[in-house]
Amino acid sequence: MAAVVVTCNRRQLLLEALAAVHAQRRAPDEVIVVDNASADGTAAAVRKHYPSVRLAELTRNTGGAGGFAYGTALALAGGAGLIWFMDDDTVPGPGALRELLAARERYPAQPPALVASRVLWTDGRAHPMNTPRRKPFASQAERRAAAAADCLPIRSASFVSVLVDAGVCRRRGLPRADYFLWNDDFEFTTRLLRGNTGLLCPASVVVHKTAAFGSTDTDPGERFFYEVRNKIWMFRDPGPLAPAERVVYTGSTLRRWARTFARSRDRRTLGSSLLAGIAAGVRTSPRPAEEVLADAGPPLPERGGARRPGGHEGDHGRELVPPGELIDVRREQDHRGGAGQ
Repeated sequence: MAAVVVTCNRRQLLLEALAAVHAQRRAPDEVIVVDNASADGTAAAVRKHYPSVRLAELTRNTGGAGGFAYGTALALAGGAGLIWFMDDDTVPGPGALRELLAARERYPAQPPALVASRVLWTDGRAHPMNTPRRKPFASQAERRAAAAADCLPIRSASFVSVLVDAGVCRRRGLPRADYFLWNDDFEFTTRLLRGNTGLLCPASVVVHKTAAFGSTDTDPGERFFYEVRNKIWMFRDPGPLAPAERVVYTGSTLRRWARTFARSRDRRTLGSSLLAGIAAGVRTSPRPAEEVLADAGPPLPERGGARRPGGHEGDHGRELVPPGELIDVRREQDHRGGAGQ
C-alpha cells in the first residue's frame, strides 16, 4: 500500500503532513512524494528528514493533476494494491489510515473502489472544500452495506485523503494530468466509482490546512478558467457520469458558478476567465498523461506490478492501462451487469 503526496513550494506544510503520515498507527508500506519543481528547498528537506520517502522531482509545475497522475503511475508500477492520496497541506490523525482500511474490511460486499476520510478545517469545522458528494438515489441495500462498515455511500471524493483500490485504477486509468488544477479529483473519483462502491468513513479524520475556510467557489480570480474548462471537458466525456447524472451535475455547476459571480469583487476577471474556459473546454480535449508529462521528469512507467490483495479479477495483471486510453466505462458496466450510476 502506497501513499502519494503532491507538493509545490510548501515545504513546512509538507513536512508536517509527512510527519503525520509516518506517525500513523498503521503506516503505509511506501510513501511517494511528487515535487512539482519547488524552489523553496522542499526536495532537500524531504531527503534530509525522510530519506525513506520515494521522491519524484519534476522539472516543472504540472499542477496537482499532473502530480497525482505521475504519482499514481509510480505506485501502480511498484505493484501497490491500494493507494492513499493526499495533498501536501493535509494532516491525517494518527488513526486515519487504519480506519480507512478497517472500513474497507468491514464492508460486506465486494471491496469498495475507494474510501474517503472526513475532512476538517483547523478549527474543527467540516471543510466545505472537501465534502464528498453523497451518492444520489443510493438504494436501501447500498445504504445498509455502507452502514455495516460505519460509513456512508458517496459518488465522488477529493484528493484530501482518499484510499483507492489500485486494481480499479489499472482498469480505468490515471488522473487526467492535463486538468492542471481543479476538478481532477472529481473527474477521477467519479470515473472510478461509476458502477462501483465509494464510502465516506467518518472515523478517519484529517485536517486540511488551507489558508482560509471556504469552498472553491470563493472568488477564484483567473483560476476560474480551470474550473470552467475542466468541467466542460468532464461533461463531454461519457465515462465518469451517466447521462442523467450529467444533467444533475451540470445544473449544480451552473448554480455554483452563479453564486461565485454573486460573491466576487472582480467580476470582470471572472467573466473573461469564464469565456476563455468555455472556449477551451469546447474546442480542445485533455491530452494523454504521457504527453502532458513528457518533459517534466523520467518517462511514466508503462507496466504495473503483480496484483496484490485489494485487486480484483479483471485487472490487467502487470500491464498498466496506458494514460489517456481508458476503457469505455459503459462497456465495462454492460459486461459486469452494473447499474452505471
